[in-house]
Amino acid sequence: MKKMIAVGLFLSTVMSWAQEPVKWVHQLTQVAPQTYDIQHIATIDSTWHLYSQFSNPEGAVPTEITYLGEGERFSLDGNTKESESKTAFDTVFEMDLTFFENQAIFTQRLKINDPALSRIEGEINYQACDDKLCIFRTEPFRFSLDGKKLVDAQAPSAASQVKAQALLLDLKDKALLGSTVGGDKNDYGRLFVLGLLGGLLALLTPCVFPMIPLTVSFFLKQQDQPGKGTGQALLYGFFIVLIYALLSLPFHLLDNLNPEFLNTISTNVGLNVVFFAVFVVFAFSFFGYFELTLPTAWGSRSDAASQWQGVIGVFFMALTLAIVSFSCTGPILGSLLAGSLGGSSGALQLTYGMLGFGVALAFPFAFFALFPKWLQALPQSGGWMTTVKVTLGFLELALALKFLSNADLVAHWGLLKRELFIGIWTLLAFGLTLYLFGIYRFPHEVKMPLSFGRKVVAFFALVGTSYLFLGLISSDNKLTLLSGFPPPEFYSLRQQDSDCPLGLDCYKDFETGRAVAAAANKPILLDFTGWACVNCRKMEENVWSDPQVYSLLKEKFILISLYVDDREPLVAAEQFSLPNPNGSLRKIDTVGEKWAAFQALNFQSASQPFYVLLTAEGRILGPSIQYTDTTSFQQWLTLGWTAFSD
Repeated sequence: MKKMIAVGLFLSTVMSWAQEPVKWVHQLTQVAPQTYDIQHIATIDSTWHLYSQFSNPEGAVPTEITYLGEGERFSLDGNTKESESKTAFDTVFEMDLTFFENQAIFTQRLKINDPALSRIEGEINYQACDDKLCIFRTEPFRFSLDGKKLVDAQAPSAASQVKAQALLLDLKDKALLGSTVGGDKNDYGRLFVLGLLGGLLALLTPCVFPMIPLTVSFFLKQQDQPGKGTGQALLYGFFIVLIYALLSLPFHLLDNLNPEFLNTISTNVGLNVVFFAVFVVFAFSFFGYFELTLPTAWGSRSDAASQWQGVIGVFFMALTLAIVSFSCTGPILGSLLAGSLGGSSGALQLTYGMLGFGVALAFPFAFFALFPKWLQALPQSGGWMTTVKVTLGFLELALALKFLSNADLVAHWGLLKRELFIGIWTLLAFGLTLYLFGIYRFPHEVKMPLSFGRKVVAFFALVGTSYLFLGLISSDNKLTLLSGFPPPEFYSLRQQDSDCPLGLDCYKDFETGRAVAAAANKPILLDFTGWACVNCRKMEENVWSDPQVYSLLKEKFILISLYVDDREPLVAAEQFSLPNPNGSLRKIDTVGEKWAAFQALNFQSASQPFYVLLTAEGRILGPSIQYTDTTSFQQWLTLGWTAFSD
């Protein structure tokens, strides 16, 4: 049971870096000559527990406070005292544990032995848990002996602390926030399915498809004893899944360093322009103008290692497949990577997507090893695989344009307005339609009669072209099926009365919006959003546009939309630094980074869209909500308005 608990706590810790439920303040007070009291004051979020120094170590980890250099230069006068704690049975650890709720104060008296001592420093190692997650943290502290906290490279400056403190709201009834309604709970399954579809597409490419019968036949010929070849083929499939899942591991490490890192790079202007260029290159490689490959030496070394006997040899055979098929799988994997970076749990979403991709790629090898007679049913390799690659090339160009649009929106260049974006997508869809109907060919293609399957795909491409064209020439450019992908409707070549969603009145600065709400005696809808946030656009275009929801938004609430990816620089006087979970500092020097910090500090969230209802005085009116359906959002607004009116 304890092993299961340990594994569960480890996994929950990996997924909980965005949560900081315990905030610390450290105070140093001189009580007599060469005698000081240090207080470590922890403010604990509701539903969370911080564990006592004296809690049973067989369960949660007790809080431990270490003072560096203690002994020669200064000594501890007695043990560290604690504020009142609580002991109760913990259902997770199945034992009585001692913990703090809401607040904990640790007090330690120090006696200075060396008059030349100028500073005291140390760290607090602690664990905190709620009913779902546990976190493990190290909180460093450092004081000069005049009672002022020292500033160094690993601590924010006093000015930064003041500016960060100014972002903190005096929220009332914060416990009402509770569990967030809606959100990304289905994103993992969605990314897995997208990865699965990507893997199935990769199977149909000339880099992978011909390998299926060759590899399965190779394993089946190894059956010098019953089941050996089948077992190796299954192991081969397992290693394919493992290799692609491991490719996401570095992104977990980056996410641990800074929970907002992946979202930051996904909305970075320069990086989006690079993604645009890379995906254009991917597209032209699919069109047959050149071939992208990893260094030949990688494949050669992996192939040589695959000659080893046993499990290691099978692993390197799987690795060889991953390397030599890169020219076909790389662009698809790149699409998967780019699609998951902007999520609130980008690294975990990427892992699910990679798992789906690996499962799809591995499935035929395992399936045909178990049922070798079905190998005869596989279609022959041929020109149809080139058609698949070219079709993927058009999709890559469409995706490339999305990255350029992200950069344009975040940087406010005004180059790729909604009509131009839809127009280019229409031309790409039309180009694909003409290609599939055989009107033209790409280099190195051999003219072949159109198959029934190609005609069917060409028909759907024609339908897609018509849909885009009708959306382009319509008065509102509304494309419900593609909502979230083109630029927002207010980002248009046509004259717009408002740069807010659906022409609503909105405020892009919290204090400005709060003053308006106070004057109008209306509640605030706090909207954490992003220029490059697909789900934010889907909410605005599909949910907010509902007549009843729109009426509530327009008449009952003051909308404050804070764009966390806005790259407009803050003036120097407003810039500051915040600590990351690992103790390093991140610079807050743009408008978007300021609002991302504002969201994290007040609502312990780093995802968008994220909505909160509150009054101008800071009274929370109900739970927060994220991406959801029209009915749920309307009910949420109605309940918030009722709470405000009571």
